[in-house]
Amino acid sequence: MSELASESRDTGRPRAARPSLRGGVGSPKLVAARNGVIRGRIELRQSFTNVQDLWNYFFPTLIFLVVLFFMKGAAVPGTNFNLGARTLPSVLGMTVAFSGLVTLMMGLALEREDGTLLRAKAIPNGMFGYLVGKLVLVSGMALASMAIILIPSSFMLDGLALTSVTAWLTLLWVMVLGLAATIPLGAIFGSMFSNPRNAGVIMMPVMGLVAISGIFYPISGFPVWLQEIAQVFPIYWLGLGMRSALLPNELAAVEIGESWRHLEMIGVLGAWAVVGLVVAPMVLRRMARRESGSSVAARREKAMQRTM
Repeated sequence: MSELASESRDTGRPRAARPSLRGGVGSPKLVAARNGVIRGRIELRQSFTNVQDLWNYFFPTLIFLVVLFFMKGAAVPGTNFNLGARTLPSVLGMTVAFSGLVTLMMGLALEREDGTLLRAKAIPNGMFGYLVGKLVLVSGMALASMAIILIPSSFMLDGLALTSVTAWLTLLWVMVLGLAATIPLGAIFGSMFSNPRNAGVIMMPVMGLVAISGIFYPISGFPVWLQEIAQVFPIYWLGLGMRSALLPNELAAVEIGESWRHLEMIGVLGAWAVVGLVVAPMVLRRMARRESGSSVAARREKAMQRTM
């Protein structure tokens, strides 16, 4: 009793009024999530002031805008619709896929090498907060990259459905579902590489998927077996979802089944999201258990040897 009275005098309130560490506002998971959101916002803000990050934002965008400009004179096969306007939504879908897959994968590999993951592991619920921060960062980067492409393209290309509330809502849910499907995959792939230079090997199959996913040309012109492979992976469905948001309904005639197939889209992207959200935490926990000061030091030494 004397200890309780002393504690009440020291804190100015009864002991029972303190936030619990097991739930409520003082829950460790909630604290870690809040810290992760703060971390993600800081990293996102820093990315807008870093020269290399700004280059990564604007250089690919410039390439895409040049490609779309030269597509202005071509038409979608069987229609009079501008091929550049048809390609733009597909590029937005590819941007979301790259943000979820490649950005997080490379970030995990780099921060595993420099010891960031080891420091996160040492903090209670640190890995959970780390992942929340990466979700905020990757989502913000995806949104910024889409805006950088969409805004100038809206003035350059005709025929986009940018005045419809339905179009913007569709754009939003496709982006959210697409990030949910691809970010866990980026975490899984990133956990497989201790050296960020080796993580680049995953880019070849990703670019192969882009080539067969109808990003720059309607997939209906490909062989059936190639169409079936493309429809297994999220990149095709992200492109289709963006096209359903920003293109006239008449353009669905050049798609497989002459439809935007929203139900199938939700099913495939949702399945990837569920599988990824189940597998990714297990893979990351296993990766974190293998991290140690000696392993980080060894990777740093190898990195220094490569630069000498």
